[in-house]
Amino acid sequence: MKLTPAVLAGSLAPRQGIDYNSAPPNLSTLANSSLFETWRPKAHVLPPFGQIGDPCMHYTDPETGLFHVGWLHEGASGATTDDLVTYHDLNPDGKPFIVSGGKNDPIAVFDGSVIPSGIDGKPTLLYTSVSYLPIQWTIQYTRGSETQSLAVSHDGGRNFTKLEQGPVIPSPPFAVNVTGFRDPYVFQNSQLDNHLGSAPGTWYVVISGGVHGEGPSQFLYRQHDPDFQYWEELGQWWHEPANSTWGNGNWAGRWGFNFETSNIFGLDEHGYNSEGQIFTTLGAEWSLDPIVPQVSDFREMLWASGDISHEDGQVKFVPSMAGKLDWGTSAYAAAGKELPATSKASEKSGAPDRFISYLWLTGDFYGTLDFPTNQQNWTGALLLPRELSVGKISNVVDNELAHETGSWRIASKNLGVLELATLKQEIAREALVALTNGSSFAESGRTLNSPGAVAFQRTPESKFHVITATISFPRACRGSDLRAGFQILSSEHESTTIYYQFSNESIVVDRSNSSAAARTTNGIDSRNESGRLRLFDLIQDGKQKIESLDLTIVVDNSIVEVHANGRFALSTWVRSWYASSKEIRFFQEGNGEVTFGNVTVYEGLYDAWPDRTR
Repeated sequence: MKLTPAVLAGSLAPRQGIDYNSAPPNLSTLANSSLFETWRPKAHVLPPFGQIGDPCMHYTDPETGLFHVGWLHEGASGATTDDLVTYHDLNPDGKPFIVSGGKNDPIAVFDGSVIPSGIDGKPTLLYTSVSYLPIQWTIQYTRGSETQSLAVSHDGGRNFTKLEQGPVIPSPPFAVNVTGFRDPYVFQNSQLDNHLGSAPGTWYVVISGGVHGEGPSQFLYRQHDPDFQYWEELGQWWHEPANSTWGNGNWAGRWGFNFETSNIFGLDEHGYNSEGQIFTTLGAEWSLDPIVPQVSDFREMLWASGDISHEDGQVKFVPSMAGKLDWGTSAYAAAGKELPATSKASEKSGAPDRFISYLWLTGDFYGTLDFPTNQQNWTGALLLPRELSVGKISNVVDNELAHETGSWRIASKNLGVLELATLKQEIAREALVALTNGSSFAESGRTLNSPGAVAFQRTPESKFHVITATISFPRACRGSDLRAGFQILSSEHESTTIYYQFSNESIVVDRSNSSAAARTTNGIDSRNESGRLRLFDLIQDGKQKIESLDLTIVVDNSIVEVHANGRFALSTWVRSWYASSKEIRFFQEGNGEVTFGNVTVYEGLYDAWPDRTR
């Protein structure tokens, strides 16, 4: 539901009347928009009001150097940024730059991606044009329901005008019974050029989907002409058996039955490199038996890296490692794009060519929760921008922990010491600097060896802050029942505990007591979240030790992002109610000793939307 600014202004009085020092009522009984500010973040990407969907259609405008960030909902809307910190709406009130209703897309506009200098040198969008619904991997696919069409912008991205013609990719491959055929992602890749004998700079398209009864797939196409009118089908360049896993499934979930929102790009240790190691990010959909029509029990945001091979005259992608881009169950539909060193953001920060990715954090668990949406008048957000690169873990002991099929691979070996390669993902440098640029305070480090929670000596002034810390464990903790971390957004009424546990090598976000409002109101998700992170055995100063846990926890009111060791992320909602729920505590449980060091709290965050009035 979208409300006008006049209606929003009329709702100020009831919102100001809410008492955040008392137990919450049933929030669904409150006035519309009365909860607008209650849990609204300030440093994240989201529209002025209303819902946000998949991030997509990002690009750097070669004429302005601005980076465009797009997202779906009733078409597609977007904003520009020159620093990956502050954003400016492309159109007033977040109005879309493309909507459905054309000849090719009478029903809906789904995800797409942009060639920055396409037709006539203008930004050119290739998107999924939808003619029939429903579309879901659990039901029979309707032929012609998803096609791929073009639109061009002549006004700096404020509007994309559809070409007066039919789709440029009018159907899935011949006689393939697909589960889906959508989310075209355009990219360039020197390795594919070499393998296929393509001219340097050729554009490719990967389309996500799968095959009924067989499993999920990525369908690959190649640019045929300079006007992007024809695309050569190159087959299923990657396919996995239905609902199979990478290794035992511990480190990368399931491939599921259908892929969505696939991106393909090359990386090296510095960032984006079209000649670098091949990576893909992808959403995977799957369900438990019995499968219910039009229901996906699980959606997982994954990544994989591997090599290009040839099979039966076609190029194929063969994974060598895989993992989760974000372990949060509401984090999905990642979309990224090359951010060149010549962009305004990179020129300001001195950054090289990078690959920047945004993820969607759905606010109502994909529409399955009866959240008080009208009372809040906004739903969902995009997570902080991440820059991806090839990560290295050095001085790793050559033991069974390193040899498991997981979210890493062995890059080199020397005298019993390994170097591992993985996907490095960190908050974009500009955003991280801005997050940690305000007032701060350091908390004295401490060692805990008995269960309990110990309050910080100082409490943040607000529910907008960043916590950084290093947690060290003795070798005896390996395989123990030790749990250690922090309690955040805490008071006598509610608290959220973030901890690492060795029993299953996981970071857990315990939300069972995170929100007093969850006790009075349906649809406020308080299920626990968890994700796998292996702390390897390392050789340091000639001695063997367990890798330290380096944490960055971003608390943006109700959005909590947990980043660890440059290769782990878990993002979720924590909707604390009481004004006093701002305390931070050290947490330890189980047998073992844990040492907390380098603990700093950065206050305030930043306002990502300086042009908006609220």
